[in-house]
Amino acid sequence: MTSVQPPAVELSADQARRIALRAQGFLGAPDRRAGVPGVLRHLGAVQLDTISVLARSHELIPYARLGTIGRPSVEEAYWSGGRAFEYWSHAACILPVEEWPHFAFRRRAYRSRPQWHHDLPDGAYETVIKQLRAEGPLTATELGGAKNGGEWWDWSASKVAVERALMYGEVVCTERRGWKRVYDLAERALPAAVLHDDLDDAECLRRLVALAGRSLGVGTRMDIADYHRIKGEQFDAVVADSGLVPVTVEGWAKPAWADPEALAAEPRGRHRTTLLSPFDSLVWERARTERIFGFTHRLEAYVPKPKRIHGYFAMPLLAGGRLQGRVDPAREGTTLVARQVSLASAKAVAPMARALVEAASWVGCTEVRLERVDAPELRAPLTREIARALA
Repeated sequence: MTSVQPPAVELSADQARRIALRAQGFLGAPDRRAGVPGVLRHLGAVQLDTISVLARSHELIPYARLGTIGRPSVEEAYWSGGRAFEYWSHAACILPVEEWPHFAFRRRAYRSRPQWHHDLPDGAYETVIKQLRAEGPLTATELGGAKNGGEWWDWSASKVAVERALMYGEVVCTERRGWKRVYDLAERALPAAVLHDDLDDAECLRRLVALAGRSLGVGTRMDIADYHRIKGEQFDAVVADSGLVPVTVEGWAKPAWADPEALAAEPRGRHRTTLLSPFDSLVWERARTERIFGFTHRLEAYVPKPKRIHGYFAMPLLAGGRLQGRVDPAREGTTLVARQVSLASAKAVAPMARALVEAASWVGCTEVRLERVDAPELRAPLTREIARALA
């Protein structure tokens, strides 16, 4: 007898948008008592990047949800107390330490790879491990130098070795010092309760698919698989046992799945008004951002300057649960400079002013200066709103 699948839950496009906002921490009162560690657990992954404009992206993520939190507390939450670890997830990410066992599948995959981008001299790997065991946490420079003196990827043997050890899980990054990784042995740095790799690939993948579904609220196959960068066929193999619920979403051409808790109650509460890092998990996947918000978003930092449309590090403006514009910011002393501002309509003027002034305050700026406003007629209203917010 053929089993009959239950019909998928039907969601409107607006319901899906609000579910996504709540799941990402932008709708409803934030849990301030849980602080930055709570944001990290809620999101499941915070992407790292070297670019620092207002602040580095991993700082902007909790700021966008919690507001003007102390910046030192962000660093402490990530790199002290054994609460998190760095690893390859959506990209290089900070991850809750309790998820260490669920990345065993990836550590095994890295160990079985037949080729690497860098050759490694005989004995170099063992030498690095011995040095860490004997001397404790060290940077790549302290291990013998990070580079050979050439281009960006011209790593020294010790840097190649320690990064390989990090991918294998034998080494972890315990902190960032001047943005340099500080490495230590996993057996010494991680809590004993998580230091095991005995989960099989299917169990790891089920957990990561469930976590991604919870963090997104609702998503397509590609949305959910992309969150921790697992393959589509890996998603297919475990989604039925992940606990996620099949849904259809108005206007979405492809099937979707939702976290059952996200479907239990209508998303309600206060909307956060803020500027988003381009690496924020609410917007890091372009196709999803366009599908949910009707907003085309692209990081242009790596685009040649003459070809940029919105600027080097354009940060989307989230207000009222929608993406209503963007700004390319910079800092000059105690002035936040809005190099280029784009607004969806006049309704976005006041939210943009509030977001700029709050961001300025957070990074220690006392003034906001506008340079280019794409809609010239909105420049004067935006200037007035900024002055009012600063007063």
